[in-house]
Amino acid sequence: MSNCECLAGCLFFNDKMSNMPVMADQLKKKYCEGDNTGCARFKVFKAMGRDNVPKDLFPNQTKQAEALIAAK
Repeated sequence: MSNCECLAGCLFFNDKMSNMPVMADQLKKKYCEGDNTGCARFKVFKAMGRDNVPKDLFPNQTKQAEALIAAK
């Protein structure tokens, strides 16, 4: 599988994780490289569009993502 289509411009990794490169690499391997369907950010992106993805939503916060999507 290829990398997530959002990875290059992902505000989370470019803004929030710049000072934590080790953790960022671990999250990227799990959620961005390969199967990204488990990524909370990707779920919100697909359901609601890029502009509706909260900047502080972590990739592993699927319950928050599901709540955002349900509330739309």
